[in-house]
Amino acid sequence: QVRLVESGGGLVQPGGSLKLSCAASGFTFSAYVMSWYRQAPGKERELVASVGSGGDTNYADSVKGRFTISRDNAKNTVYLQMNSLKPEDTAVYYCSGRRNWGQGTQVTVSS
Repeated sequence: QVRLVESGGGLVQPGGSLKLSCAASGFTFSAYVMSWYRQAPGKERELVASVGSGGDTNYADSVKGRFTISRDNAKNTVYLQMNSLKPEDTAVYYCSGRRNWGQGTQVTVSS
């Protein structure tokens, strides 16, 4: 049974940082692309970043230079380091892999 569990969300001031984690189980983690998506109220879910099995990364233009995705195959975990956060980054962030989704973690950027 595939399971993805996100953690690390919270409330942060503009300009601050957060690091999200997603612990995966139930599949061969190292073989799959892992991604972070987000969904803001009233908006569609959008891809934020992805990391391939070989470590290659891809980012949405809106987060390039501010967010970093990484993976630790020994821990079956994917991370999203978010720096210089803006109010428009406020959303529920979801981890995705092997066509499965986590439950999401709320990130709120507000003063």
